[in-house]
Amino acid sequence: MRSQRGGDDDPGLDELLMGAARALRRRWSAGLSDIAGLELSPHEARALRTIGHHGPTRLGVVAEHLRIAPRSATDVVDRLESRGLVERAPDPSDRRAMTVSLTELGTDVLAQTDELRKEGAADFFGALTPAQRHTLAALLLKLDTEPGRHGKPRMGP
Repeated sequence: MRSQRGGDDDPGLDELLMGAARALRRRWSAGLSDIAGLELSPHEARALRTIGHHGPTRLGVVAEHLRIAPRSATDVVDRLESRGLVERAPDPSDRRAMTVSLTELGTDVLAQTDELRKEGAADFFGALTPAQRHTLAALLLKLDTEPGRHGKPRMGP
């Protein structure tokens, strides 16, 4: 069986994939400070996206999607709320709980961050031919083992 690595100086597949992911994230992150002068961090933009795509939701859902502790999610939401991007309200199904949802400004900022992300990805993957992009997508889907993201979990050949 052949190793993932060629020589000692050749990067492994894991390093190449992580490097590409970091490069894509840097492109997206660079433009976040220009959106409405808010200087959003990538973490805050992801939280905004999670809240926007789940509608009014509890902080626990935000924490779960960001893979952070609930207390950390509270801090992120506090920062978004202080900028007028989200608002809290009592959960209609449980008076003890609160939900968080986007404000009108938050909806506008989310649309801008999504567009920035889309443009950055188009530019980044534009270095590949359509056939290469298709192959890359198929390979990444095959490796994606996170249940519920793209249908059935995919493991192995």
